[in-house]
Amino acid sequence: MTNVPPYPTAPTAFPTAPPPDPAGHPYHRLDRATGRHSWWRPVVGTVLLSLAYVVLLLLLLAITWGLGTALGAPELPDGGVDLGPLGNTAMDLVSIAIALPLVLLATLWPARRPVGTVTSVTGRLRIGWLGRCLLAGLLPILLLTVTSFLLPDDSGDTGAWVGWGSFLTALAVLAVLVPLQAAAEEYVFRGWLLQAAGAFVRSPWFAVIPQAVLFAAAHGWGTQWGFVGLLVNGLVAGLLTIRTGGLEAAIALHVLNNLLAFGASAAVVDGLSSDETAADAPWSLALTAIVTDLLYAAIVLWFARRHRPQRLSVPSTPPTPPAPYAHPARTA
Repeated sequence: MTNVPPYPTAPTAFPTAPPPDPAGHPYHRLDRATGRHSWWRPVVGTVLLSLAYVVLLLLLLAITWGLGTALGAPELPDGGVDLGPLGNTAMDLVSIAIALPLVLLATLWPARRPVGTVTSVTGRLRIGWLGRCLLAGLLPILLLTVTSFLLPDDSGDTGAWVGWGSFLTALAVLAVLVPLQAAAEEYVFRGWLLQAAGAFVRSPWFAVIPQAVLFAAAHGWGTQWGFVGLLVNGLVAGLLTIRTGGLEAAIALHVLNNLLAFGASAAVVDGLSSDETAADAPWSLALTAIVTDLLYAAIVLWFARRHRPQRLSVPSTPPTPPAPYAHPARTA
């Protein structure tokens, strides 16, 4: 009887990429949670994001100038067109809001990861958690509002009431544009830049500090206290983003702060014409804003302990190995 060679075994699987990390990732490390991560992607993405923003901003300014010229709007000292206090404010808000779609596009490429990963660890905007964060900000913002009215005004100009018609019109425009502008800033600083830094460092602090400094610097140099107030705001928003797993807490704080600031300006004649920002705040107002941010953070963290928003991304599941090759039974 001749020896019959045994049936060949199943072929060895081709080499594959390393298995996915079975552990979940905090928000600032989500850029590394994708298998397409490379060291150059956040760097190139930041450069392209900056260049695209400049190009889009110049295009917006050109459209605004053409529209204003066609309407016969007067010219500003810097060469732009004067669309009035509300019109100029609206264009300023739009000029910041255009950064939001650019961040989403940069997340798709060159970051090559799902666009929702820049929003939260769940890959989406958590509407319920955003609502709770807005609720958490009501008491701190009320405190800031009352304190701001009680603080002495060095200029001595209390401003004249603009009238209900103009105020409600401005409030309607601000209610639409301010959330977009505030969200855009959060997606740039607490979203893209925070995750870009987190692609290289594990420590939340080393990921939070660079974006907070850039956030304060982006508002210009006014007073030392104004810069410190913005720096603390950037640190608080960044740490809340990591602690709660998404941008919702930072967006809620930013929206409420800006609605208060722009709403107060819209209530007085020529209030929206002022070019002052939070960077120009005196020590008393900056200190009040810092206390407000810290109180907001305490309330959000208390809510987080009760409602437990998802803090880490869902762990990746390694691929299921193929079933072993079944040999047909041999017969005599």
